[in-house]
Amino acid sequence: MTLRGITSLFTYLLLILLSLIVLYPLIFTVFSSFMTEKEVANFPPPLFPSSFYLGNFTEAISGFPIIRFILNSFIVSSAIMISQVITSSLAAYAFAFLNFKGKTLLFGLFLSTMMIPWEVTIIPNYLTIKDWGWMDSYQGLIVPFMAGAFGVFLLRQFFLQLPRELFDAAKIDGCGHIRSYLSMVLPLSRSSIATLAVYTFLTHWNHFLWPLLITNQASMRTVQIGVAMLQHAEVMSWNLILAGVTIVLIPSFVLLAFGVKQLVSGITAGALKG
Repeated sequence: MTLRGITSLFTYLLLILLSLIVLYPLIFTVFSSFMTEKEVANFPPPLFPSSFYLGNFTEAISGFPIIRFILNSFIVSSAIMISQVITSSLAAYAFAFLNFKGKTLLFGLFLSTMMIPWEVTIIPNYLTIKDWGWMDSYQGLIVPFMAGAFGVFLLRQFFLQLPRELFDAAKIDGCGHIRSYLSMVLPLSRSSIATLAVYTFLTHWNHFLWPLLITNQASMRTVQIGVAMLQHAEVMSWNLILAGVTIVLIPSFVLLAFGVKQLVSGITAGALKG
């Protein structure tokens, strides 16, 4: 074997080792969810269960409304994802293709909102939602996140890479902005839009603080609060807690399995110009 081959082999082995280290908490979580309470209590706990015990899942589902939590998170995350794709793509189209006075300054001010920590806006948003009577409601969970500067920036960078000649030809044929947006920009930007959709869904699927602030009824809780409730109620039953965590992780796994290719291609495409 040549020196180059030995170097490549060593590199791949090192990457595999590092990947296993990163994935170990996830692997441990999934395998521990199939263990009995006695197996989890052993020290050190075994990595593989002696048998695939499903009682943890049935007890977690019957003892806590985890399915309701998952449904709430799915509704909220999906609504935010759809709204951000619509608002971000429209704003990105305006910043990329329309010419109006103060566009550069407005875009800079728009991006500056990304530097404002979310914690700064929690109190004003909370007071607004409370005054509007949106506590314990889907609109209270969704409306504050229907638009964001990150999505506008991501899509604008991708829109700028689209060939200008194509739009000039469409304009000569009488194609207006609405038709260009619907018939040309959106179909050509599927990878970038899919990137924003996956990122937005996963981000708001994992939200904890905002749902905790504005929801008091168990029927409106989301999955992250549900897992915290499970841990608080059964502090010592780690097999039950990890079973609930595994159930919560399933939608994220499914989404990443179908969207990771678009996510990677969209990010790399937005990082290049030319």
